[in-house]
Amino acid sequence: MFIPRANGAVKKISIPESLARFLCAITAVVFLASLYLIYDYASIKRDKAELLRLRVQTTEQAHQVKELALKVDEFADRMEELRQFDQKIRIFASYQTARDKKMPLGIGGAGTSEVRLRELLDSDQRKLVEEARKGISALSEDAAYREQSFNEILSFLREQKSILAATPSIWPVRGWVTSEFGMRQSPFSAGLEFHNGIDIATRKGREVVSPADGLILEASYSAREGNYIRIDHGHGYSTYYCHLNKIVIKEGTRVKRGDLIGHVGSTGRSTGPHLHYTVLVNNVPVNPRRYLKR
Repeated sequence: MFIPRANGAVKKISIPESLARFLCAITAVVFLASLYLIYDYASIKRDKAELLRLRVQTTEQAHQVKELALKVDEFADRMEELRQFDQKIRIFASYQTARDKKMPLGIGGAGTSEVRLRELLDSDQRKLVEEARKGISALSEDAAYREQSFNEILSFLREQKSILAATPSIWPVRGWVTSEFGMRQSPFSAGLEFHNGIDIATRKGREVVSPADGLILEASYSAREGNYIRIDHGHGYSTYYCHLNKIVIKEGTRVKRGDLIGHVGSTGRSTGPHLHYTVLVNNVPVNPRRYLKR
């Protein structure tokens, strides 16, 4: 029925029930099809935006993978430089194992069996990523080995520093050597005797210093040596200082190279002011001149 606003006749249209059902069905189908098309269009737009984002992301990732490959390649070169540096330090420190001696010095670059990542930049990205992963794994192992190697060298150098600090290498007092190490004519009796050190003559009261780091084991007096000091320097080194006028250090005290330990005198069995200086290696007297710097 059509009812006009103004005064007019009402129009009535009648349609068959079957046609009405058909029209309703067609309308429903068209409505549902329209909804599907709208949803499908929205999905396509969304998928297109996501595809564009993924393309940008893939391009960025490809660029990042290439940069990573270049950095891994540069790091491999750096590790080679560290290996060469490691070898040089071992040569300079005279600390080389049998394996180190077989390693060539000054020859760099990748071996023929290694794949340089720079050569794979334009190849398949999956292959590039796989080779980069292998390269990172190999570099990680090399870095761990290099860390262990440097720790070994550091430990060795510390040991060498300790040995150097324990080696009596300076004059305990400056003066004139009046009696050398070895067999000599005894100044107190006829005949020869073994002199286990050197006698350094100088003025009475002159300062006597420790020629190396060590521990004062004895600081005492005897009728033969007079006032004497014995220092244990470690690593098998020990030293004696006899005929001192005065001892200024106590037993059990740790001293450094150059520390004052006493003063020159003529106590005990002595013919005049001097220092009797003895160096022992593993409790065996050796010539102190081996360790005295000019």
